Amino acid sequence: MGFNMTNIEVVGRRPLAGRRLSDPSGAVVAWIAAAAVMIALMLVPAVWNGFPLIFPDTGGYFTAPMVRELANGRSALYGLFLNAGIPYAFWPCVVAQAALMTWLFAVTLRVNGLGGRPWLTLGIVVLLCLATSLPWFAGQLMPDILFPAMALSLYLLAYGDAQLAKWERWFLAAVVAFAMASHMAAAGMAVAVVVALALTQITKLALPRARLAFAAGAVAGGILLCPVSNLILTGQFAFTPGGSSFLFGRLVEDGIINRYLADHCPDDTVQLCQYKGEIQEDADSWLWWGGSPLYKLGGWEAYEPEAKRIIAATLHEYPLKHATTAINAAISQFFTFETEIGVDDNQPTLWAFEQFIPRLYPALLAARQQAERFDVSPVNTLHRPVAYLSLAALALALIFQRRLGLPPEARALGLLLFAALAANAVICGVFSHPVDRYQSRLVMLAPFVVAIIVARRAIHNPQAS
Repeated sequence: MGFNMTNIEVVGRRPLAGRRLSDPSGAVVAWIAAAAVMIALMLVPAVWNGFPLIFPDTGGYFTAPMVRELANGRSALYGLFLNAGIPYAFWPCVVAQAALMTWLFAVTLRVNGLGGRPWLTLGIVVLLCLATSLPWFAGQLMPDILFPAMALSLYLLAYGDAQLAKWERWFLAAVVAFAMASHMAAAGMAVAVVVALALTQITKLALPRARLAFAAGAVAGGILLCPVSNLILTGQFAFTPGGSSFLFGRLVEDGIINRYLADHCPDDTVQLCQYKGEIQEDADSWLWWGGSPLYKLGGWEAYEPEAKRIIAATLHEYPLKHATTAINAAISQFFTFETEIGVDDNQPTLWAFEQFIPRLYPALLAARQQAERFDVSPVNTLHRPVAYLSLAALALALIFQRRLGLPPEARALGLLLFAALAANAVICGVFSHPVDRYQSRLVMLAPFVVAIIVARRAIHNPQAS
């Protein structure tokens, strides 16, 4: 599992953080038991559902390598990962996702001086499973869980290098590259985080020096893996398409497109003019509703050339409007993070199951997500305040770091998380549109970082706590 279960004291002649376990065999048993429980807890929603959780995009992912075609916003590489789980109804995929998060939590605790404590790790994961979106993403057939996995991996590569075995560094780099190739927003977030880490090296922030070479190399590898994996799986050397269509949808939602049409129509060179009165001002309707003008004009790929021309024209004509709506979208996205699960709009995935893997179709339909269309919103009576309080607590801890005696590793983790949240908010809010899922998949780490700070203070400074 990669937990350093025997808590070896030296790796590469550098001391490991954490306390020593006197009974190595007992430590192994404890870690195996704790890890099994953690993985099981992260899969509770999926097991309760009766089938791994799906999303409208799920079908587009697993069919991409089957039909050898690039789908808008759907990574063929993540689709290949899902294909590997088809013989066992996708359960190996969600087990692997939960196991990855379990390992990352354990290694992050080790780097923060809390290694060799399987029951502490389990306790924190129990809290995360109850109070955050963690189990809803770990058990879902979507690459969303790779966003927090990538954030923790970049942190460990940058600040935990001295306490990582060689294989761990390479595995973390592989996680970063795979996450980037699985979702273009993850690729953008990784680049932004590495740039932010580089900037900290020239500031006066009291942080440990980041070891950026390996982290930057992993990000570079991820950038290359995006088109290479698409070439291998679909025959097209290209990044996953659809970026301009998502941005156009946000401009529809912010009223910029309707303003442009009001100023320019009628115009025979603008096809959209003929549907000027049919545009509903929300991005989802523009992008996904079958009666949208987008589909009357041929769909995403066919309309992309005109969409790009209109985007460029609006940037030139309404720069202030673009700036203000982009800032508002980024801010809105930063604080938009309720847990949500698709139950009413999964038809594209249902169709993909029926057409490509019909033997699993009955089991999919029998799952609670389809049979009962359960409402997950009640969990947000807990998830949302926990997220807000955790972000506030983390911000205060960073502000009063000297008074609290915040260790440098924890400061670095907190700042990296804020950088990742900000980058994710800008990328998703500006280049798509604010959606709870986009930030919910990452904000789950805020309570985790707060838990590390509290546990570290309680264990290493019991009098202060």
